[in-house]
Amino acid sequence: MIDNILIEKCEQNLQDKFKYFEEVALFNQEKVLKAFQKNKIALRHFVGTTGYGYGDEGREVLNNVVADIFCAEQAICSPNIVSGTHALSLCLYGVLRPGDKVLCVSGTPYDTLNDVIYGEGNGSLKDFGIEFTCIDLKNGLINKDEIKKYFDKNGQPKMVYMQRSRGYEWRNAMSIDEIKNAVNFVKSLDFNGCIMLDNCYGEFIEKYEPIEVGINLLAGSMIKNIGGGIAPSGGYIVGDSKYVELVQNRLTAPSIGGEVGSYSFGYQYYYQGLFLAPHTVLQAMKGSLLFGAVLTELGYETSPEINSIPRDIIRAIKFGNENDLIKFIQNIQKNSPVDGHVDVLPWDMPGYENQVIMAAGCFVQGSSIELSADAPIKPPYIAYMQGGLTYEHCKIALKNLKF
Repeated sequence: MIDNILIEKCEQNLQDKFKYFEEVALFNQEKVLKAFQKNKIALRHFVGTTGYGYGDEGREVLNNVVADIFCAEQAICSPNIVSGTHALSLCLYGVLRPGDKVLCVSGTPYDTLNDVIYGEGNGSLKDFGIEFTCIDLKNGLINKDEIKKYFDKNGQPKMVYMQRSRGYEWRNAMSIDEIKNAVNFVKSLDFNGCIMLDNCYGEFIEKYEPIEVGINLLAGSMIKNIGGGIAPSGGYIVGDSKYVELVQNRLTAPSIGGEVGSYSFGYQYYYQGLFLAPHTVLQAMKGSLLFGAVLTELGYETSPEINSIPRDIIRAIKFGNENDLIKFIQNIQKNSPVDGHVDVLPWDMPGYENQVIMAAGCFVQGSSIELSADAPIKPPYIAYMQGGLTYEHCKIALKNLKF
């Protein structure tokens, strides 16, 4: 177990960063509240529908609330989107056509998109003749020289793609300022297509969202930040109407778009989770900072570095060997409110190249806004910890770590 004196010392040293994220949470909470009030949310919006769902007011108004929060023209927020990967895939298949080109300027996308992009005979982008090129970051920032070389050699792609968070990489998440600079640079090359962003793990981390700095289309999961630990499933897509409408056609069918879609269980948890999300993200950020500070004091290398401001909810911890990595993940599971008695082990998880071990003792299965951790079993054996519904739970789990 970790000494309480060390934890309390680190807490004191983190007060300025805690205050920073408390101010961000207050700003975003007011923004969410205003979106609820603008759309006159009432009990009737929580009621479910069946069948086609024509005139489903709860669905339609939820979309409007999400669009307002992100300062976007239009949004889709649907229980029928099963994950962040699904939401991203809908965007790609909705906007792109055979023969189109995509340039990803933030390195290789998250593992679960590999088969979506490069799969053989599975309906991937590659199967449809869509070319997807990746340019690695340079010192954590977009590589402007290589991007310009691509444009000079290949002309205009249909889409420029970015991933805000780190995935299974040892890098910082992109800040809003960095996203803005990337957008401005791409547009300086006379690009007038779709700039798309994977926004997973980044919602409510800063006072502004990527649409406000020029992103045309972004997507994420409702069981990450934006669902507040309450939403039971789902994903969201926001952006320019011309792109969101194309995605609606892929979610349902071109003949019906966003006019249908029922959910018989009702929408209360989506509205409620969205309302709680700024505060929940604050809890996760404070927990991440405390883990980072304490583990740094114990000699572990963590990312982001403790002197920097995190730009997503993920805390990466480098262990250097398989045994310590597995022990850490198992410790997170043992300090979970659900399935805390379970010993988690590495397994061949669909969509991943390496075996993966996951601690997810969550009320919502796989919810990464709840305290959880996962890792691919490969050198240098890095654990990726995220979430925490309450700071107190994060602190207790940290105290009970055994190495």
